Amino acid sequence: MINWQIIDTVLLDMDGTLLDLHFDNYFWLHHLPQRYAAIHQLDEAHSREQLITRLERERGTLNWYCLDYWSEQLQLDIPALKREIQHMIAIRPFVLEFLQQLKASNKDVILVTNAHRKGLDIKMSRTGLSDLFDQIVVSHDFRAPKEDRNFWKHMRSSHPFDPAKTLLIDDNASVLESAQQYGIKHLLTLLQPDSKQAKRQQTHFPGIHHFDEIMPITDIRPAH
Repeated sequence: MINWQIIDTVLLDMDGTLLDLHFDNYFWLHHLPQRYAAIHQLDEAHSREQLITRLERERGTLNWYCLDYWSEQLQLDIPALKREIQHMIAIRPFVLEFLQQLKASNKDVILVTNAHRKGLDIKMSRTGLSDLFDQIVVSHDFRAPKEDRNFWKHMRSSHPFDPAKTLLIDDNASVLESAQQYGIKHLLTLLQPDSKQAKRQQTHFPGIHHFDEIMPITDIRPAH
């Protein structure tokens, strides 16, 4: 599926790509409504409905991903609530092997995430993946989410790459469409971002279930 000989740069999403999206879905749809209802003494079902409505209004914007924004809006310490269930953070199958092979290759490997830095820090601390990337790019630093073409302009200015020789792997179709419009040639999605939900049968972009499907990476650096 991937001709590794023509890829110079690999851009990797985090949630739903390298990490199981179940943690995030469980947090926003179950844990947060439960804790919000308990702290503010509200009915849990009403709390969940109200929160989902508020979240959906911000979908695709930087606020959707911003833990500071939601902490202020909901009068809760969102990072602290995430740490309450951090044991649920899980690396997807074959991710470690895939990242280790990329690390040994001649490619520039960049984590490109919409996650807020406070959430990113929790996940990197839990998983220990940070050392396997050449760089980590957070969309909040550019004040534009990956769904916005301006993100890719800022990204390329800060971390030069050739779109024709770049692979982006992301579970979000809107992000992949934005990258495609910018000119990134090689695009791949995940068929089951959340391990507790059904595998997606149809996706607009080519998809994989697990990373072993695009391994081995063929241009490994020779041992010294």
